[in-house]
Amino acid sequence: MLIYYGIAIVIILIDQWTKWLVVQNMNLGEKISIVEPYVGLLSHRNKGAAWGMLEGQMWLFYIVTVVVVAGIIYFFHKEAKGSPLLSSSLMLLLGGAVGNFIDRLWRKEVVDFVDVLIPVINYDFPIFNVADAALTIGVVLMIIHVFVDEKKKKKVA
Repeated sequence: MLIYYGIAIVIILIDQWTKWLVVQNMNLGEKISIVEPYVGLLSHRNKGAAWGMLEGQMWLFYIVTVVVVAGIIYFFHKEAKGSPLLSSSLMLLLGGAVGNFIDRLWRKEVVDFVDVLIPVINYDFPIFNVADAALTIGVVLMIIHVFVDEKKKKKVA
């Protein structure tokens, strides 16, 4: 079980390191193109949740994050034994939640920097960071786990 906590720790370390690099080496609003015009680094700060929702409500984010982190850890120890997919998804969620929580505690804002344009639909995806990516991947893996688990239960029944 401890190996899975390593996933969360690696996510937190990479998240905080990349954010530190952006803060130290880029001015706010500065953009560095990687694959013009589709992928770039854009130094951005978010004082809210996803897409800037609930901006300035730090107390709410503190409470919600502590509850979510406690829930993830409880669920990990109670339900994830014997399920590498569920364990991995929970630790990605934990790493992502803690990564952004650290920003909110110390910076009073979250550092975002990955800017992606989806050309097929000409959509400028909201700027995100490593923690956000881990949260998204964790949710997707959890959904996959639910479908796989349901399929297994139907075969047994």
